[in-house]
Amino acid sequence: MRMETQDRAVAVPDERESGPRAPAGPAPGAPSEVLVGGVRAARELGLGRGELARAVQLGLVRAGRRAPSGAARFTRAELERVTAAEGFPEALRARVETVAGADAGAEVLGVGPSRFTRLARCGHIIPIGYRINRYRAVVWLYLTAELRAFAVRDAGMLRGTAPPQDRELVAARGDLRPRKWRERHVELLLRRTTDPWERAAVLASVLPTDAVREVVPDPAERIVLAALAPSPPYGHPRVPAAAVVAESLLRARPPDEIRWYRAGLDFALTGARGQSKSTGERGPT
Repeated sequence: MRMETQDRAVAVPDERESGPRAPAGPAPGAPSEVLVGGVRAARELGLGRGELARAVQLGLVRAGRRAPSGAARFTRAELERVTAAEGFPEALRARVETVAGADAGAEVLGVGPSRFTRLARCGHIIPIGYRINRYRAVVWLYLTAELRAFAVRDAGMLRGTAPPQDRELVAARGDLRPRKWRERHVELLLRRTTDPWERAAVLASVLPTDAVREVVPDPAERIVLAALAPSPPYGHPRVPAAAVVAESLLRARPPDEIRWYRAGLDFALTGARGQSKSTGERGPT
């Protein structure tokens, strides 16, 4: 889902086009359909809890039906698929490895922290996640593999002077990291579902409350979208003071960004309402 200009026609990404198709699963009750909890799944895949959450976020490991408590579970078939992949487990670990903050990211790129920060603030490097430190400051997380690929692909940006548009953004104290992270977060969530009401809920989740009310005037529909809203990403703090800081990252703020997600939500709702009228499933009719 790209946001390069506000005048483009809005198109909500479709998993059938942007993501791999999941193979047909086994019949219910088959041994490979047995569900495994997240702790055991992480252990069998040789990952930490955060690494498993990142693998699910990136679509590398597909979660199964959630437990009644809401905890993630995984089918035996999915774990067998992942462990049978070439290069397992080193290749999987390499794809989910992250570094936190400008100092660690700069070390991977072989540049100074100030240049790394400028590259990230100007949108050349996109975070995959965040955490809030004890000073309530945002610490951005970056995929190590992506940083290494950037160093090869855009080696010219690692030295020399910044381009004019970057200098203008820095002079204006701009920071594209939150916006770029939201864009990526939404795209990854959309790839993991084809249900039209769930897709609409993803888009609604990044809009301010008043914007959702304007796009979705029906209270019954808003209840459905709230019930289907995705959980906060892994690492989202529970301590109230830190959670307030993190919550600000989850919502679109620039007016053109809000217009973009409003248009996407309106488009998604058209499809969701059409499904409800034809099938009577999921959401108001």
